[in-house]
Amino acid sequence: MNARPLLPIACALLLNSSMLLAEVERSYDLRNTQARNESFMDWGMGLFIHWSLDAELGSVISHSMVGASDDYLQRYVHELPGYFDPQEYDPENWAKLAKLAGFKYMVLTAKHHSGFCLWPTATTEFSIKNTPYGRDIVGPYIDACRKYGLKVGLYFSPEDFWFLLKQDQVIRRRGADYPHITHNNELLEYAKSQIKELLTGYGPIDVIFLDGQKNDPVREYVHELQPHCIVSRGEMETPEQRIPDEPIPGPWESCFTLGTQWQFKPTNEDYKSGGELIQMLIEIRAKGGNLLINTGPDPSGKIPFEQERRFRELALWMFVNGEAIHEIRPCPVIREGDIWFTRSAENPDTVYAFIPQGEDLWDRGERREFILKSLVADESSSVSVLGQNDQVVEYAPETDPRSRFEQTPEGLKVSVVRAQRLYNNHRWPNPMVVKLTNVLFN
Repeated sequence: MNARPLLPIACALLLNSSMLLAEVERSYDLRNTQARNESFMDWGMGLFIHWSLDAELGSVISHSMVGASDDYLQRYVHELPGYFDPQEYDPENWAKLAKLAGFKYMVLTAKHHSGFCLWPTATTEFSIKNTPYGRDIVGPYIDACRKYGLKVGLYFSPEDFWFLLKQDQVIRRRGADYPHITHNNELLEYAKSQIKELLTGYGPIDVIFLDGQKNDPVREYVHELQPHCIVSRGEMETPEQRIPDEPIPGPWESCFTLGTQWQFKPTNEDYKSGGELIQMLIEIRAKGGNLLINTGPDPSGKIPFEQERRFRELALWMFVNGEAIHEIRPCPVIREGDIWFTRSAENPDTVYAFIPQGEDLWDRGERREFILKSLVADESSSVSVLGQNDQVVEYAPETDPRSRFEQTPEGLKVSVVRAQRLYNNHRWPNPMVVKLTNVLFN
């Protein structure tokens, strides 16, 4: 058989194979890099900000449009923007509070499912430019993040109820006939044009949260425009309103409301306490994830009083214990009873043990001892309490506050004193953190 006629076929197969390989490599390149994933895992805690024009009503953000009458929808898109005028919007106040509370990044809802844009987009009239406020929300937010050293994050929903209304579609997010972007090319191109505005108009964006279904084309477009931008939802596990039972390998992020609603809720709200917030953070970090906790600014642009107070309790705890939350990784054993562990990402033999107060709050100047069965120490090891100098207890010069440890057959015996005065009445209810260096898990 003459081999010559096979050469064009072979070349074509080789070319197709090379093209397929290039496509596979391109798809791989259009994902979070390992270095960026590791960086994300270092951050530990982000502030989610749900805010849109329906904060004026105190309703659930966007979702009141699903199942709504035509009259409601028409007033929502045509009348409601006329009320949105956040004259007290000052993103620097947001950023300062976030920085103080130990957040490393912030994520703002640039566009939620309703389709209302917080930047003056050229793609639609349903945006901040057609409100009494009339000025960009996104740009000053990004500037504030950068000023205070916070990673810049944006939430973006490729789903768009305003656009579906324009297409005479029934507004929904589920169902076999739901026109999501993979079945709605006009919507996909519309979403990409908005992503392009956000990712080419404001400089580098550190992380983007892509909500909605079937958003792979948008995710790839994000990486095409900004290869170093991390995609959280859309590319990693982002459990909502729950903490996984077990650690999840690699980067992940649990997102929670502070109360019962993502957006501002003026009445009928029930907030988590500061202590609950701290305990959630400890468990999530011990399991290797990030906590993305939400705030819902009021219509004026201010973080509500009740929410701010929770973040300030968190701020005090993080001011003392942030070392055990940032730049850490999960331990081989994540907990013993009600004591959780994390360890340094850079020095895995440095372990942090989160010690709860218990039912009887730990009095200042009181020494307590506990056994850590999973840890082994030697003469090079050390133990200390974060925030304390191990030298003095105020008004108790006779008290020896030095931390001690002893390796016993039962495990590592640790003895520490609560020496730091954090509240005037000494009744500090939140966990202490014990730092152990040069220790191993057995």
